[in-house]
Amino acid sequence: MTHQFPALSTDQKMSLSDIAQRIVAPGKGILAVDESVGTMGNRLQRIKVENTEENCCAFREILLSSDSSISQHIGGVIFFRETLYQKDSTGKPFPVVIKDKGIVVGIKLDKGMAPLEGTNGKTTIKGLDGLAECCAQYKKDGADFGKWHVLLKITDTTPSPLAIQENANMLAHYASICQQHGLVPIVEPEILPDGDHDLQHCQYVTEKVLADVYKALNDHHIYLEATLLTPNMVTAGQACSKKNTPEEVAMETATALSRPVPAAVPGICFLSDGQSKEEASVNLNAINLCPLKKTWKLTFSYGWALQASALAAWAGKPENKKAAQEAFCMQAKTNGLACRGQYTTSGKSSAAANQSLFTASYSY
Repeated sequence: MTHQFPALSTDQKMSLSDIAQRIVAPGKGILAVDESVGTMGNRLQRIKVENTEENCCAFREILLSSDSSISQHIGGVIFFRETLYQKDSTGKPFPVVIKDKGIVVGIKLDKGMAPLEGTNGKTTIKGLDGLAECCAQYKKDGADFGKWHVLLKITDTTPSPLAIQENANMLAHYASICQQHGLVPIVEPEILPDGDHDLQHCQYVTEKVLADVYKALNDHHIYLEATLLTPNMVTAGQACSKKNTPEEVAMETATALSRPVPAAVPGICFLSDGQSKEEASVNLNAINLCPLKKTWKLTFSYGWALQASALAAWAGKPENKKAAQEAFCMQAKTNGLACRGQYTTSGKSSAAANQSLFTASYSY
């Protein structure tokens, strides 16, 4: 017989929901600096800089040591395991650098994709083994939220009901472990933009995935007021011949969210999904202006879309640190405005701002 399960105490619920609300306070979103060593190497290669720990730290210090005003637009920062324990040039741990600005520290907890046995090319995510111990340790080391990222792809045969259900249950299991150890879980089911599917097909699949995710979260007794959702925006596949307007993207995205995502969820932080940094801002702004009823804060969880201009401005040269920080702060401010529905574009953005950041079959 169904019965109430007291998974969290009242104090635990209050503490966790406060953290979630701080991350998505009005005008604020998430900066993701949780790239793996390989992913960071690919990005440094673009500016012809060697992938060393020293160079990675130097660039991350540029972002994290930016002016304190950055806290007006960034509510949380997601770290990779190694990055959580790195320090700036003065010996100050990166988590302390951002906590001093009033920004919440997060940690990427999943360990990448693994084949879903018994299926044709479908995947699940590794990392549940030992997760409770990891969460307890990361909480001691200053983290207040976690992230678990699952990837699903639209093809003629995917995502299958089995893959959707398996990944939804894994997200719910992860979320339960997080909350038990004082971490707000970021629930991140991403539909990859690969393929030639149209906007309506992406809307249909996104809605179906989210419906399964929230069914699983409910079954696992997750306290939704202390979670954040980080989904893809609803967009046509990169190979689709039809290009949709921001208003069309906004309407289909809001539709996909409004049916399965409960009002109890405090915030939805969109991924940029390989969009150019200008597209990511314009589409986020349009979603916030969409006339459909929206009960959650709608903001961003951007990595490359926030970092690309700063990386290009830095180019591996110490003398470019200030220019890189200014580029980063400007992009953060732009997205802060977009999540309020206040971003206006002049229509004269640079070629770099409109350059696609799409990587086929992307994984961390």
